Amino acid sequence: MDDRKTLIAAAQKMAALGLAQGTSGNLSLRTADGILITPSAVPYDTLMPEMIPLLLTGGDYGAYRGRYRPSSEWRFHLDILAARPELGAVVHHHAPYTTALSMARKEIPACHYMIARFGGAPVRCAPYALFGTAELSANVLAALEGRTACLMANHGGLAVGKDVESALAAANELEALAEQYVLSLAAGGPVLLSDAEVQAALEQFGAVYGPNVPKQEEG
Repeated sequence: MDDRKTLIAAAQKMAALGLAQGTSGNLSLRTADGILITPSAVPYDTLMPEMIPLLLTGGDYGAYRGRYRPSSEWRFHLDILAARPELGAVVHHHAPYTTALSMARKEIPACHYMIARFGGAPVRCAPYALFGTAELSANVLAALEGRTACLMANHGGLAVGKDVESALAAANELEALAEQYVLSLAAGGPVLLSDAEVQAALEQFGAVYGPNVPKQEEG
C-alpha cells in the first residue's frame, strides 16, 4: 500500500477505535523521502493522499512539501524520529483515560505487567508546555527516554513504533492500561509490581512477544 494511504488508514482506524475525537490527535510515518504527517484541522474521514504533507528531514527545520500545512504538533514528530532512528512512526491521541491521567499529571506506575509493553515503569507524564512548541517537544523526548509511550500533562498521550501499525497498536494499548489504572484507583489503588517483577516481565516480553512465524512443514 502507498505510504500516504497507509497513514490515512491508520488515522481512520484511530478514530474508529475511539482514540480521537473530531480532528484531535496526529500521526506520522517515516519514509525514504521524509516524514509523512497528518495535516492540521482536517477530519480523518475526509483525508485523501494528496492532503498528506511531507516533512523534509534535510534543509530548513520544519520545511515541508504539500498544499496542506502539517499538524501543529509537527515538532515532536520530527524531533522524535530524528532522535530515535529505530522508530518509524509516532501516534498521538486524546483518548479519554490517557487524557484524564494527563490532566491529573499522573504517570502510570508498575500496576500491571503490560507496563513492559512500553519499555518499563513508569510510563512518564511529560511536564506541561503549550501545544506545538519546542518546549513541549523537548519535554516529550525526555519522557520517552527508554520508553515507547508517554503522557503529556493536560494534553493526551503518545506512542511510537517501528511502523504506523505498531505505533497505533501501542497507542491503543496505552489507553487500555490507562483505563485499568484509573479503575484500580477507584477500587482503592493498585498493588504495584516490584522492580524485579517488572524486569522479569520485560525479559518475558522479549522472549514471547516477537513475530509469531509459522514453523516450516517437515518432509
